[in-house]
Amino acid sequence: MSLVQPDIMSFGPPTLLAGLENAERMDRDQHLDAHGPLRLLRTDDLVELATAIDLRGRGGAGFPFARKLQAVMKSAEGGTVKPAVIVNGSEGEPSCLKDTALLLRTPHLVIDGAELAAAAIGADQVVIGVTRPDVEKALLDALSERGPSVIDIAAERLPERFVTGESTAMTNGLNNGPALPTGRKVRTSERGLDGVPTLFSNTETFAQLAVASRLGAAGYRRTGLDEEPGTVLLTMSGALVVECPTGVPLNYVLEMCGMAAGQGVLVGGYHGLWLDPVAAQKALVSRESMKALGARLGAGAVLPVPEDTCPLGEVARVARWMADQSAQQCGPCVWGLARLADELAALASGGGLPAYDAVFTHIKGVKGRGACSHPDGTSDFVASAISVFEDDVARHVQSDGCGRPVLGVLPLTNEEEAKNQSLVVDWTLCRGHGLCADVLPDVVQLGPDSYPVSPRMALGPEYGEDALKAVRRCPALALRIEG
Repeated sequence: MSLVQPDIMSFGPPTLLAGLENAERMDRDQHLDAHGPLRLLRTDDLVELATAIDLRGRGGAGFPFARKLQAVMKSAEGGTVKPAVIVNGSEGEPSCLKDTALLLRTPHLVIDGAELAAAAIGADQVVIGVTRPDVEKALLDALSERGPSVIDIAAERLPERFVTGESTAMTNGLNNGPALPTGRKVRTSERGLDGVPTLFSNTETFAQLAVASRLGAAGYRRTGLDEEPGTVLLTMSGALVVECPTGVPLNYVLEMCGMAAGQGVLVGGYHGLWLDPVAAQKALVSRESMKALGARLGAGAVLPVPEDTCPLGEVARVARWMADQSAQQCGPCVWGLARLADELAALASGGGLPAYDAVFTHIKGVKGRGACSHPDGTSDFVASAISVFEDDVARHVQSDGCGRPVLGVLPLTNEEEAKNQSLVVDWTLCRGHGLCADVLPDVVQLGPDSYPVSPRMALGPEYGEDALKAVRRCPALALRIEG
């Protein structure tokens, strides 16, 4: 098992591990030295490989990859247009970093997997949808190193929000529409990128495929459980990316990361479910083990809640953030999740039995009524927490609370901190050089006199790095970040 920070990522079974402690990003030559050349496979051979290793989508749903391949081929059969491939590189949830780590540090492994799949199904177009500018740059640099190809492979950046990774939302965004769920049961395997049958899967899925194609089914199956072979990437407490074989005890992984189950462990991220401490001791890193204990592995986020924080307060924080991440397209999501977050906050603040009852009223009110899975996933997360932390919830219902502070151990994006940040111009120093607009064209608008139109410009979390760059590059030292 390898334990790595998100900016020092290794991937693959032990025979293919390549440490990145001396490289920010594995370039093409380093990639080939570590993994060897890619061997393309015919459609039947790729389906056979994916079936033999039981490759599942690693984005959360765990759908069999072989069935995705077959569905796309069936839709494209007899058609006049070629199918396409979409790599879902969006990671809009702050508890997940594994795909970001892959794309930042080993992008060629992901590209290999996408190229392998595209060649097998006869696609001539691959698009990797991402939301972070640093990830986009890493991919563009990697693509420039690969030279010309018969398959057009591109990286495109979409808005950074929780729902961007939903299949219809990402497909809409890549088709130059709003990156929002459609609310209709549209299968990308039938109609996806540019309206053609499209293979849509998660970043890690394609990386695993690239590893498996080199090892072969027998080599890949030497790692992990017989029924769930291979390795899994986990994001621990939103800060540490871990690769481990399937079947490893969850408690062992927590110990290796200097963590403990504490009051309970959230598995699968903010659309995941909770394990109480006893169940966490029994759990293995396995889809079936998690399912048997009432949880789901999902996208591999593992979030323990330590003893010194208020679990109900932690859950209320996340519920508020999830409500704010609504696509604003359907009432049960827009109003229902907001009310659910309000009542959770009231319960955490001593709202007593009325707040407790209201929480369950709103959980029932949003279930099965959204345009996408966001309301269901969020309400399941809350309901599971109420069950696992029932003793803490009882203290909040019966008195003023548990007496513990909310430490923020469940990570949220910097959006909460950054949404009130602004780029501020000091008019006494500004000389109208305009370099700030070159660095932040989406934020800084210049007037006809070459000076910024506004003295204060709101900064979203996605502009943090570029905002600092603009401040440092201003020759007159006229810029500062406030908030």
